[in-house]
Amino acid sequence: MDTPVQSSGQASGRASVYSLDRPLTNNFDNSEKAAADDGHTSIPSRVHGWKWFIVCCVLYSSTFLYGLDTTIVADVQVPIVERFGSVEKLSWLGTAFPLGSVATILPIGALYNIFDIKYVYIISLALFEGGSALCGGAPSMDSLIVGRVMAGIGGCGMYLGVLNYIAIFTTLRRRPVYMGMTGIVWGSGAILGPVIGGSFADSSATWRWAFYINLVLAAVAVPALFLLVPRHKSSPDVPVLSKLKELDIIGMILNGGIYFLWVLALTFAGVTWKWNDGRIIALFVLFGITLIAFVVQQYFSLFTTVARRAFPGQFLKRRSLIILYISTCCSNSAFFVGAYYIPLFFQFSRGDTAIAAAVRLLPFVMVTITTIMLSGALMPVFGYYMPWYFISGAFLVAGSSLMYTVDAHTPAANIYGYSVLLAIGAGATAQAAYSVAAAKVKGSEVNHAVTFINLAQLGATVLCLAISGAIFQNLALRNLESALSGYGDYSRSQLISAIAGAKSDILQNGSPEVKDAAINAIVHAMRNVYVSLIAAGALEMVTSLFLKREKLFMKMEAVG
Repeated sequence: MDTPVQSSGQASGRASVYSLDRPLTNNFDNSEKAAADDGHTSIPSRVHGWKWFIVCCVLYSSTFLYGLDTTIVADVQVPIVERFGSVEKLSWLGTAFPLGSVATILPIGALYNIFDIKYVYIISLALFEGGSALCGGAPSMDSLIVGRVMAGIGGCGMYLGVLNYIAIFTTLRRRPVYMGMTGIVWGSGAILGPVIGGSFADSSATWRWAFYINLVLAAVAVPALFLLVPRHKSSPDVPVLSKLKELDIIGMILNGGIYFLWVLALTFAGVTWKWNDGRIIALFVLFGITLIAFVVQQYFSLFTTVARRAFPGQFLKRRSLIILYISTCCSNSAFFVGAYYIPLFFQFSRGDTAIAAAVRLLPFVMVTITTIMLSGALMPVFGYYMPWYFISGAFLVAGSSLMYTVDAHTPAANIYGYSVLLAIGAGATAQAAYSVAAAKVKGSEVNHAVTFINLAQLGATVLCLAISGAIFQNLALRNLESALSGYGDYSRSQLISAIAGAKSDILQNGSPEVKDAAINAIVHAMRNVYVSLIAAGALEMVTSLFLKREKLFMKMEAVG
């Protein structure tokens, strides 16, 4: 969903260029050499001609892979669960990748400021490819989940690397074009993800090549990566140890722990362990303790300073920025819930193959991406940003409310229409906060504002998929127990297997009445995930009323 937006600083839909103490726009243009005279920044030698073209191809290819992997599992969930079982871990397929990104975005960003960016970029690529290889060859669901987390960490590092390279090796005048291409390439990958994943799942290559394909595409770029992609080290005169001492390591660890414990608790609650199980209670208690510890540590700047703390907590004192954070969470949640549950609906209710379900998802994904691009282009023309947030919330409420009415027999045309409304709501403000936040803060705070919105966007992906997964799995199991109680004595494992996919014993060998009852029970549970989106849309509408009716001047100077 990374598309052009407007701001006075750097922005990214997936990650930000992290700087310890200066905004990104102060650093890397020849016209700004004075900024380097203080000894903190070195001006790199530019790369020109065909070499620069090849470098851009290498960088954009990794951006494409990052976008591709963001959505590629949306349409291969059923064949994966049918292969490994473990339906209780279904939500991990979606959450593991963004979890790896959000849990490590802060430390990886810091590494780019400490070490040579080429080496950090190469290590990130290697980690991404290693995770992809593990996913492709996974012998179990657990190993697949670990591979997705690894790929998420590496993908975040790659994307940060691309943003660093563009910021460092392009001029201020041309930078928006290169940043715009970053958004277009990421969006292309996100659109093609479900289609490519579904194509492999329905072919003799199987779903494993949805991950192996990353190895092939990256191998093409490796020679140019080592030979042509330039090196650069920020603040070369500052010792590495001094830079490491400036990091808020405790804050970074606590930030990652919050998301990990949240996903762990919701994934196992209800299906694997009952909600009142001591292990689930312990996980929620640990989550609460970690969250409180993070808040206290950041608020009082324990073991760090206000300027160095991991989370830009100063923005929590500003009403508009809090609302932007909330709204970003709401709109991005809508995109990812739709991307994962629309194809799942068609696979259950229509018996679609993975590729057929992916094609049915295209209207939703393409309208979302198009709306993001339109909002990025039109918002600076009109200047007012508050109406966009109200309209976004209204469309989210309308679209998700209609999706909540869907049953197993709802015409496909109706679902396409409902999903388009949901897509408009998601796309209208999915990226807008980057431009608005950057325009509302001081120049020295732009980089922190981008980090603030990045955490909202990545965090929303993790939280919403974990919540929707818990809703779907728990309600589907309960509905199946009730719906099939009069048709025989089905075991808990058989019911869980039915939630996993159409090849379960119940859905494959059951009588027509049993199949119909099971599908209706599962679809009824699936539509309940949209209740959370109704609440999200309503929250965005209400909070938008507290935004200022002001007209901001936003320059076309950032993207992502």
